[in-house]
Amino acid sequence: MSRQNFFSLEFFPPRDEAARERLQQTTQELLAVEPDYFSVTFGAGGSTQDGTIETVRMLKAQGLEAVPHLSCIGNKPEQILAIVEQFKQMGVKKIVTLRGDLPSGMGLMDNSLRYASDLVALIRQHYDDYFHLEVAAYPEMHPQAQSPSDDLAHFITKVKAGANSAITQYFYNADAYFDFVERLQAKGVDIPVVAGIMPITNFSQLSRFSQMCGAEIPRWIRLRLAEFGDDRASIKAFGTEVVTELCQKLIDHGVPGIHFYTLNQSAATLAIWRNLTI
Repeated sequence: MSRQNFFSLEFFPPRDEAARERLQQTTQELLAVEPDYFSVTFGAGGSTQDGTIETVRMLKAQGLEAVPHLSCIGNKPEQILAIVEQFKQMGVKKIVTLRGDLPSGMGLMDNSLRYASDLVALIRQHYDDYFHLEVAAYPEMHPQAQSPSDDLAHFITKVKAGANSAITQYFYNADAYFDFVERLQAKGVDIPVVAGIMPITNFSQLSRFSQMCGAEIPRWIRLRLAEFGDDRASIKAFGTEVVTELCQKLIDHGVPGIHFYTLNQSAATLAIWRNLTI
């Protein structure tokens, strides 16, 4: 099973040398997926900026396509442009452009960027079409949006500012994804919307993530996971089955790509990938 440019994989910057070495091993294991690229997250307020740059450099040193995330909230245009220029000098051609969140206790500075659409517009103003810019999409609605239509309008603003494609927040209800894409197309927006997929390996961790980002864990999945208790093997086996079925449904309905949130691990992503038919 293989399709060039179909899968992408997300990492977060390792916190120490031991984690960095583990990530290098994980990267080699995940090459079996033939990923289009590896993306690297960017912490709140740029708190992992150096780690993002170092991890991108590590991946590119292995001859791999590395795509940094860049969040803008709380940063002034000149700060953002300095980072973008550094990415360009490193040979980066694609950036995941996000609003991001301010670290706790930090306030907005005057003249700082506030929205992902501002970031997209700023990069387009200074770099024209040099970068492929990817933005976030929320099939189940951004947790801070007022309504689904309001959220869709904000997304379209990012597209009009110059976004080329999008990656969704993770979800476990394929119909939410299909509905989002259909509503976009009804508005005349047809950029590729790649499905963001979170493997299920740890119920408490998944619950915490989902509460923060507004992703819904369907009731039947929550109940099954809760019933497993501390049986990690059963959680992983059930998670692989559920997420494989989700990915296969998306593939069968023509999704333009799948982006795995790997959490710097390979086993869960590989288990799902091996079960898929493309």
